[in-house]
This record gives sequence, structure tokens and C-alpha cells, in this order.
Amino acid sequence: MEPIPLLRLILVFAAALVAGAVNSIAGGGTLILFPALVAIGVPPLVANATCTVSLWPGLVSALWGYRRRMAGTRRWAVGLAVPSALGGVVGAWLLLRTGATRFEAIAPWLVFAATVLFVSQRPIMRLVRGPGWAPSEEDAVAPSPSVTLLFYQFAVSVYGGYFGAGIGILMLAALGFMGFNNIHRMNGLKTWFGLCTNLIAAATLATSGLIAWPVAGAIAVGAIAGGYLGASVAQRVAQQSVRRAIAVIGIAAWVWLLLR
Repeated sequence: MEPIPLLRLILVFAAALVAGAVNSIAGGGTLILFPALVAIGVPPLVANATCTVSLWPGLVSALWGYRRRMAGTRRWAVGLAVPSALGGVVGAWLLLRTGATRFEAIAPWLVFAATVLFVSQRPIMRLVRGPGWAPSEEDAVAPSPSVTLLFYQFAVSVYGGYFGAGIGILMLAALGFMGFNNIHRMNGLKTWFGLCTNLIAAATLATSGLIAWPVAGAIAVGAIAGGYLGASVAQRVAQQSVRRAIAVIGIAAWVWLLLR
């Protein structure tokens, strides 16, 4: 691949700044960054691998921004870290051995289904628990994740290691049905699981020869700033507003993936 001019690297930095902020709120930063890289001439497969390798520093900064919201979630954070990491390895392995075309065909519907689940979580809970149930910002979860959720998290993380667009929304939907209600705590957990997936996948892809390293450097710097900024801003607004933003991002992600 030919060297990327400085002006294009600056544009990549700006896209990564926005992508890092979006990742910290709902996930889906790849949906901003991936087309930006393709637009400046990075081959799609290289763009996909470069996004995976370079976005994880932004997740670290976002996780730091959510650190106070993680109190009391240690068992969940530890329990789901293993399937997240294993899924990331499997997803990256699949990416190295297959093209992205087949998987991209089902990616829009995964994101759409996750968005619908996230939006409908509270109405469904009201239907299941009776008309007297009312949404609360307090969590009502089991002491540790179920076996079903462990398998779900592994499957989502395979997707994350392979392509990853909208992975955060898939995780948020699952956490909602497991009893988490505080969207800021959910975002903290989602960011941690995404980091476990992304970091292992990045380590797997780093020696693949698919990474555009100057581009990856610009993305990493922008993602770090955007991740912390997004986490800080999200926690200063009402939780319902954050939920609406996640729904909008999910629908936009579905439309973009479907059209491309």
C-alpha cells in the first residue's frame, strides 16, 4: 500500500476521535472509521484489521472514564472476560483465513436485532413481570453471569474479533436482559468486555502483515482522546438520553451496513 499523505492522516485522526467517543457510549465506532479508511484508499481487509488493532487504546481511556461506575461488578467483569478474550482470538483467526464478504452479509441483521432488543428490553420486562413493573436505574442481577450469557458473550466476541461493527449494542442488549438497568454501569462493563475482545484480537492480527501502521498510530491517538471524552460526556446527561442515543446509533449502524 502507498504511503498515506499527512492531510489524510489528520482526517483519520478526526474520524478516530469521533469513533472513540461513539465506542465509549454505545459501540459502533468501527462504522465511522471503517468507511473513512476505505475512502482514503486503504483496502477493505486492511482497513478492518487496522481498526481492530488501533481502536483498543480508546477503550482503555473510556474504561478509565467509567471506573467509578464499575463498583460491585467484579464477579461479572471477571466471569465474562474469559469468553470475551477467547471469542476475540477465534474471530481474528477467522478473519485471517476468510474474506469479510460473507460475514458482512449478516452483520446488518445482527446489529438491527441487537438494537431492537435493547429498545424493547423494558417493555418486554414489563410484560414478563406484570403491569406493575416500572423501570429503575438500580440493577437487579444475579450474583454471577449465567452459562447462557457466557456462551452469548463468546459468540458476540467472535463477531467482534472478525468485524466488530455494533458489538457494543449486542453486549448492551444482553446486559439489559440480565437485569442491569444503570446504563452507565452497563457501558462500563461493555467497554471492559470490548477491550478484552479487541486486545486479544489485535495481538493476533499485529503480525499478520495486514496493518497499515501509520494509519493505526493516528487512529490510536484519536481514539484515546475520543474514548475518554465520550465517557465523560455520557455520564453528565440523563440515562434516558443516553439510551436514546444508543438506539439512534444502532439504527444508523444497521442502515449503513445494509446499504454498503
